[in-house]
Amino acid sequence: MKIATWNVNSIRMRLDHTTQWLRDNPVNVLCVQETKVENKDFPLAAFTELGYFAYVHGQKSYNGVALLSQTPLLDVKMGFAPVLGEELVADLDDQKRVIMGVLDEVCIVNLYVPNGSSVGSEKYEYKLRWLGVLRDYLKALLTQYPNLLVCGDFNIALEDRDIHDPTGREKEVMATDAEREALRAVLELGLADAFRKFNQEEGQFSWWDYRAAAFRRNLGWRIDHHYLSPPLYEQAKSCVIDKAPRKLEKPSDHTPVVVEI
Repeated sequence: MKIATWNVNSIRMRLDHTTQWLRDNPVNVLCVQETKVENKDFPLAAFTELGYFAYVHGQKSYNGVALLSQTPLLDVKMGFAPVLGEELVADLDDQKRVIMGVLDEVCIVNLYVPNGSSVGSEKYEYKLRWLGVLRDYLKALLTQYPNLLVCGDFNIALEDRDIHDPTGREKEVMATDAEREALRAVLELGLADAFRKFNQEEGQFSWWDYRAAAFRRNLGWRIDHHYLSPPLYEQAKSCVIDKAPRKLEKPSDHTPVVVEI
């Protein structure tokens, strides 16, 4: 089974990129973030023609997640509330950032973690609160699905080697101690980084700013991850970052990360 995660930064703007990538890389499931489109306007036909079933959870202009699967998924749920209930989740489902589905007894959770904007801002505090509820959500899922794969754009570089230049990172959103601690609290449920099982090198990134020729100079961050529960971690055969789509004209600033189990 191959599962990919990719923040496409607008599914309609990158539709040709996404469909061509699936032709070249027919993964079992593609987990997409930042679709930036309401469900009714999602380009379903383009993926149906490729033989993919699409499960979408979107909103106009911002956020949005989708699961594109070669075979139908079971137990598809959107948002935190179907697992945790409305009272605990409160306003955190207003932004469309969470979708899950089950394939061959593997529960796949696709996330678009809030960016946080700037340290100390309301959006930063929202991000930390969101990560706290994410922990509760995944803890609940693990009681039902021991084979859990959590992927997406986490907007957090967990280690200094995940940033091209970590100087001053403790004051920079996506790398502060509070964000890292919040993500580590999630991972303490028993989840492990699939990429680091196979690659311990520095300079491995999945996102590059559009400015300052960052991609050409490899001035990137590794913020797109696959985290696996113990049974899946043991079964993982590979996890790679595919830089090819980032070389295209008008690309997403992220590139796909693919895990094989």
